[in-house]
Amino acid sequence: MSTGRSDARVGVMDWVLAAGVAATLLITGQSGEHSPTSFDLLGYALLAAGGLALVARRRAPVPVLAVTGLCAVGYQAAGFDVPVVAYLFAVYAAVRAGHRAITVAASVTMLAVLPLAALASGLHDTGEAFARARGALELAWLIAAGAAGEALRQAERRAEEAERTREETARRRADEERLRIARELHDSLTHQISVIKVQAEVAVHVARKRGEQVPEALLAIQEAGREAARELRATLEALRDDDTAPPRGLDDVPELVERARTFGLDATLTIEGQRHDMPAAVGRTVYRIVQESLTNIARHANAATASVRIDCRPDTLMVHIDDDGEATPDTPPTPGVGLLGMRERVTALGGRLRAEPRGEGGFTVQAHLPVDRTS
Repeated sequence: MSTGRSDARVGVMDWVLAAGVAATLLITGQSGEHSPTSFDLLGYALLAAGGLALVARRRAPVPVLAVTGLCAVGYQAAGFDVPVVAYLFAVYAAVRAGHRAITVAASVTMLAVLPLAALASGLHDTGEAFARARGALELAWLIAAGAAGEALRQAERRAEEAERTREETARRRADEERLRIARELHDSLTHQISVIKVQAEVAVHVARKRGEQVPEALLAIQEAGREAARELRATLEALRDDDTAPPRGLDDVPELVERARTFGLDATLTIEGQRHDMPAAVGRTVYRIVQESLTNIARHANAATASVRIDCRPDTLMVHIDDDGEATPDTPPTPGVGLLGMRERVTALGGRLRAEPRGEGGFTVQAHLPVDRTS
């Protein structure tokens, strides 16, 4: 919105400048001394056209340079001894846009053609024709217009380069921070998770080798260790910008529910609606919401059952996770890192999250996620 207002403001300024230059040229041409001829109407038209052409100087600086130059030559030949003000503005715009060589060539041509235009207007004295041409296109003003355009162009280039350098520096720092976090996670968690996974697998192997029944809790620890190792590896790959591992999404939710059953939780999954193409960010957020919710239920809720319901609608995806745990409206939960992370993910997608105890007991997590099919 602000860009549109800015463009409109620039357009109005261009029109004001063009109209002002055209009016100045017309007034100067009318008040100046010249012999009335049949070309007066053409001269006035060229004065006005040269000024109004400046409206397009930002979009088409080279054509405007040519038009203002031709108009200047035309009204000089028609007998109007008027400075080529519009052409000077066009020189400034063309040099600012980076067309230096074309501008120099056009200006040299103007310096050569204007005396001929003065002679064509009826002057028979060559010296007077050159004097009129020199007065119409003062060399100092021509150089000043070109120098001003070049100075502003260089300033804009330096500003763009500084902005690009700032962006590159910020991107580099973000990459360095991401790699530092990856190293910290690797150093602090990988070893411990590997030890848990190996110890659980060894215990299961020994129990089976002895012919003993493997406790369900030990099998759950083994599977949780494997999943934690996979999740940590995927997280490290993402932090290191490695896209070899596909992101988890809606298709992986049944695996989460099945894993929750290994912890003794009677978990059910219901997916309703048509599952059309879904943005990866939405699918990833659904997966993390279900994962975090089921983990919290298994760890803290002391629940026997949990239900996961996903409703896929054309422009919205709704996720409901309910349990029959010990939470009550009188004992609101203390928000932890998991709930905070879920809320941040949902908010980042423009959705809403509600996580609170249910009136009939237990806890509910409800997320409404907008689905943009074009993303």
